[in-house]
Amino acid sequence: MRQPLYLNLEEARAVLAEMGIELSERQIKRAAEMDPHGRRKLPFFIDPIDGKLKIEKQALIGAYLKRQVQAARNLRPK
Repeated sequence: MRQPLYLNLEEARAVLAEMGIELSERQIKRAAEMDPHGRRKLPFFIDPIDGKLKIEKQALIGAYLKRQVQAARNLRPK
């Protein structure tokens, strides 16, 4: 079984940069902020030990892959 790897905001930003997704510090913070309904754009959570935002690496990558698959499904036929 694969061990989860939890990333903080900066580490998540670096992983996205490796994928070619360049986000500013503010953009990654906004993706981690809760909206008025208590939802986030990306699956960040507050670490119960240190109280900082974290995200599991594969969940972050999976969120982008899911959107890519959705975009491919929404193509108009020629």
